[in-house]
Amino acid sequence: MSDIPFGFGKPNDPDDESGRDPDKPRGDKPADPFGMFGDSQQMADMLRRFADMMSWQGGPVNWDLAKDIARQVAAEGGDPTVAEARRAAVAEALRLADLWLDDSTTFPSGISVTEAWSRAEWVEHTLPVWSKLCDPLAERVVQSMGENMPQEMQAMAGPLLGMVKQMGGMMVGQQSGQAIGALAREVVGSTDVGLPVGPEGHGVLLPSGVDGFADGLEVPLDEVRLYLALREAAHHRLFVHVPWLRQHLFRAVEDYARGISFDMSRLEESIGRIDIANPEAIQELLSGGEALFQPEDTPAQKAALGRLETALALVEGWVSTVVDASAADRLPHAVALAEAVRRRRASGGPAERTFASLVGLELRPRRLREAATVWASLTEARGVAGRDAVWAHPDLLPSAEDLDDPEAFIQERGISDALDLDISQLTDGDSDGPDAAGGDGGPGEGPDGGDDPKGPAGGPA
Repeated sequence: MSDIPFGFGKPNDPDDESGRDPDKPRGDKPADPFGMFGDSQQMADMLRRFADMMSWQGGPVNWDLAKDIARQVAAEGGDPTVAEARRAAVAEALRLADLWLDDSTTFPSGISVTEAWSRAEWVEHTLPVWSKLCDPLAERVVQSMGENMPQEMQAMAGPLLGMVKQMGGMMVGQQSGQAIGALAREVVGSTDVGLPVGPEGHGVLLPSGVDGFADGLEVPLDEVRLYLALREAAHHRLFVHVPWLRQHLFRAVEDYARGISFDMSRLEESIGRIDIANPEAIQELLSGGEALFQPEDTPAQKAALGRLETALALVEGWVSTVVDASAADRLPHAVALAEAVRRRRASGGPAERTFASLVGLELRPRRLREAATVWASLTEARGVAGRDAVWAHPDLLPSAEDLDDPEAFIQERGISDALDLDISQLTDGDSDGPDAAGGDGGPGEGPDGGDDPKGPAGGPA
């Protein structure tokens, strides 16, 4: 009789029957004792990662987790460091684009630094803005989870509520990381999503994104790079010299988050179907394999999303108008490149997918086309200075209804009279705060928000 207890035979002992797969020939290595949970090393790694994720204390979203996932997704297929020659080409394109824009807008340059980023660098540099956008949503997710929990369960949960919050932050972090990483594989600069997600004043192009955009266009790469540099530089002019715009967009996201509510039955159903012995299924759940957080539509949410959609459309429409004017007589393929950008938007580009994942917003290309029509009509009716003066205050911007009928906005609403208003009167009681009109009077820095001849909104009305 063996002195070794049952089930603890010598390693690779052919006489040991315990733990051996009956379908395998004798002498094979015994099955892993953790076989019921999958590979033991995989399970150990997963549990270690889970412990790290649950120890996050930095806010409602686990941004360490989100960054790790985003970098992994962004690096799929390779993400080489940008070569010096390509950095120089990007810097030259941005400088030339900024020079060309002087003829098409009264806003001066908004770029103080030119950079060429890899995808990983894009993730690193834009994550602070994504956290600002997503934290209010995540906070509401966790709060909604607690609010929708049955009373008896809340009473029993007690200290477990802290774990629920961490689980919510972990799930949102997983989904945010997946979305941001996927976006990094498609963007061409720091302004693709219509929001200023990079550092202020940093004009950026991603050479890998420029290459991807140029693929199949049959347009010289230098020309593609220069056209995309025009778009990047135009965005920066707008966001730097319309100080209230950044906060206006972010506040629309926050307004959406405050009214968010979730169907908890969907979350409970998803979690109930998960096999805890299957690490892949758990990972799929946490990484957004299923849409766990589908917000329920409310009037307040729809209104906030409408404001955000309209503002983003106005930004994109203005940029398209200015860029087309700058490129028309300088780039041989300007029309084809503009059409490529429009197709990218219409087919559901990176901005649409990211907002759908993180905010619940789906951009409608029709809004973008109508916004461009408004800006083109304003240019014709009021000139470049008169068009840009509309950005002096949010109350002067076209509304969603105006995008439906641009001609009425130009002709019937007395836009000429509106542009001659004392902007300081609109600043009083403005919902976007004391700086909403751009400090001392908007982009032109004049006392009336547009009549200072030195300012970007200056010039004759």
